[in-house]
Amino acid sequence: MRISFGGLVLSFMLLAGCGLGGDFSDLQSYMDEVRARPKGEIEPLPKFLPYESFAYSAASLRSPFQPPIKLEVNSRQKGSQDIKPDEARAKQFLEGFNIETFVMVGTLANESGAFALIDGAGGVHRVKVGDYLGRNHGRILAIEESKIDVVEIVPDGEGGWLERPRTLSLKERS
Repeated sequence: MRISFGGLVLSFMLLAGCGLGGDFSDLQSYMDEVRARPKGEIEPLPKFLPYESFAYSAASLRSPFQPPIKLEVNSRQKGSQDIKPDEARAKQFLEGFNIETFVMVGTLANESGAFALIDGAGGVHRVKVGDYLGRNHGRILAIEESKIDVVEIVPDGEGGWLERPRTLSLKERS
C-alpha cells in the first residue's frame, strides 16, 4: 500500500482547515441571548383527594345482565314465611356462581352413591344430592342420567320466600 506524498500533504491541509478560523461569535451571541431570557417557573403538583372506598350493597339483588323474570301480578305466586334459606350453614364453593354458568356433562356412580359432573366455575366439579350450587340457595334434589333436579329458594319481593325448581340437562356433545 503506497501513499503519495501529495495526497498526504493534501489530507493534512484539509484537517488543519477544519480547526482554523474559530469564529463562533454568532453561536456565542445566541447562547448569551438564551441565557438572558427570564427563567421559567415549575407549577406545584396538584393536591389529590384521598381515595374513598365504596361499599357495594346490591350484591344480593338480581344481576343486571340476567333477563328479568316476567310475572303477572295477578298470577304471581305468594311466598311463604315457612320457606327460607338456612343462613347459618357454611356456604359451599359452587354457591358463589350463577346457576346459569353450570352445565351437566356426565354422571358417576359407585357404592357410596350417584354423582353428577358439572362444568363451570373454572372447571368440572363432582356434586351429589344435597349439595348446594348457585347464588339463590339452590339445593340438588335428584341426579339422573340426563338431568339434575335443583330447587332454589328465592325472595318473592314481599318479605317471603318461594321455592323455584330448576333442571340442569346433560349437554349434548357436538
